[in-house]
Amino acid sequence: MMADHSNTPIHKMIEEKASKKGMANVTETLMPKFFLVCAIISILTTIGIVFTLVFETFTFFQDVSVVEFITSPDWYPMFQDPDFGIRPLLLGTFTIAFIAMCLAIPVGLASAIYLSEYASDKTRRTVKPVLEVLAGIPTIVYGFFALTFITPLLQTFIPGLAIYNALSPGIVMGIMIIPMVASLSEDAMSAVPQSMRQGAFALGATRLEVSLKVVLPAALSGVIASFVLAISRAVGETMIVTVAGGANPTADLDITSSMQTMTAYIVQMSLGDAGFGTTVYYSIYAVGMTLFIFTLAMNIIAHVISNRFREEY
Repeated sequence: MMADHSNTPIHKMIEEKASKKGMANVTETLMPKFFLVCAIISILTTIGIVFTLVFETFTFFQDVSVVEFITSPDWYPMFQDPDFGIRPLLLGTFTIAFIAMCLAIPVGLASAIYLSEYASDKTRRTVKPVLEVLAGIPTIVYGFFALTFITPLLQTFIPGLAIYNALSPGIVMGIMIIPMVASLSEDAMSAVPQSMRQGAFALGATRLEVSLKVVLPAALSGVIASFVLAISRAVGETMIVTVAGGANPTADLDITSSMQTMTAYIVQMSLGDAGFGTTVYYSIYAVGMTLFIFTLAMNIIAHVISNRFREEY
């Protein structure tokens, strides 16, 4: 109901308008400053994290040769004569991530194609939120699911499979990443103009041909970006590999045996196995810096690919 100003003096109405305008001006002045402070805090936090990693990593390399860190095939930091070769942790990390992507990419992409090109609006509104529920499950739950369900199930088909192995966490990690691939790829394909589909149908193309030969190439930048971001997520995963992957840093690519990833090593040492100020303690930061470099590189690659293959409609 509109306010009745018929009996309100004109000067009162002017004062009310001026008061409201003054509050609006204050809000317009303060909010940009608040947003600027939030942006500065996020930037300073990032700088602080990078500075900490760089400083502590530099301390580590005062005791350990960079060449040894990169080229040595052994990682035994707790031995009396320790070895600090990052290669076993890298192999463990990327082996499990590769297993995860072998599952996540085809299933996630197929799910995205179905949601974008085959599902009705009602089905899409139902299936997509259910699929994305997988992304909301805590990773520690995925870890115990891998250890107590997937591993015993796999042992019925692979008798030599160890309790802690690379295969089980890789499969479960792939299940966890499916929503990321499916959601981002579906968003990219849904952004393709409907006119391109209609033109292909008018030329006699089937729905599958339209999906694979028209829509998918047109959405290639978003799809590839989703793959790279999913790989980055897999490389940085912690709890699944810590619980189900084991703690054996080995350069052996046997996926039926225990492996250790970079994140799992950081968790292990952070529990108190390494004394503060020791070389083993600073190795946590060296491994963290290596992980940071790889994830940063993959995010940059995703950004470059997205810009390189982006189509403007």
